[in-house]
Amino acid sequence: MASRPRRPGFSRRAQYGQFVGYVILVAGGLVAAVLLALSRFDPATFGALRTSAATVTTPVSSGFAGITRWIAAIPQGVGDYFAVKQRNEALRAQIAQSKADIMRARGLDYENRRLKRLLGVREQVATTVVSAHLVSSTATSTRRYAVLDAGSQSGVEVGQPVRGPEGLVGRVVEVGLNNARVLLITDPESIVPVRRARDGLPAIAAGRGDGLIEIRAVNAGSAVFHPGDIFMTSGTGGIFSPNVPVARATAGGRDTTTARGFARADTFDYALVERAFVPMPIAPERAR
Repeated sequence: MASRPRRPGFSRRAQYGQFVGYVILVAGGLVAAVLLALSRFDPATFGALRTSAATVTTPVSSGFAGITRWIAAIPQGVGDYFAVKQRNEALRAQIAQSKADIMRARGLDYENRRLKRLLGVREQVATTVVSAHLVSSTATSTRRYAVLDAGSQSGVEVGQPVRGPEGLVGRVVEVGLNNARVLLITDPESIVPVRRARDGLPAIAAGRGDGLIEIRAVNAGSAVFHPGDIFMTSGTGGIFSPNVPVARATAGGRDTTTARGFARADTFDYALVERAFVPMPIAPERAR
């Protein structure tokens, strides 16, 4: 025999639930009727009740509104993150490009300053033969030579001095049709008469073969050298015209010291070949 479905009355829990629902419905209706009556017949009391209810519900409403705004801002925050990341990458690329441009500009500025100094030297020296490109140099060998791309066709001859923007480079020892070999002042066979710039002390600048120059005083026993002393060509004996920068002392000493040349063949591209300096002969005194 099939059982019939139970009615709610058979379950005490269902009866309580149904009763509570009726009570809430009736109470809600009564509250709504009272509020409606108050809003019509006693607006002041209704306004006070409304204010009190708003005071209680405002924090809850604000919390829910904040949560809603936070959830709504998540997509925008994600978009902003990727946008900022892209802008940072673009700025990094721009900074890297700017650094490269600055390095190129510094290189061009340095090259322009060197060429201007070389041009100034050429304008000041009336005995310039040719401005030549320095093709190569043996800067790491015990023998110090450089090769120029100008030779006899350009008027270059053996014995002519060669100078760069900073000072004396050496002298020509071999000449071809379109090239010349230069003995650098740092070569062991190079001897250049010099004088100290501050007091004219005569000395000899001799190459050492290791990139440095040895300065020897002509009058031994009376010369004291100090670091930073500058030596210029003296013009004694010819070949090298006077007052060309040669070297700066790197250490102190008595009678001899070590110096470093101003013009290093591995640091520039062009050099000037000059005519050999010929000192003016001293006219003999006439007999009275």
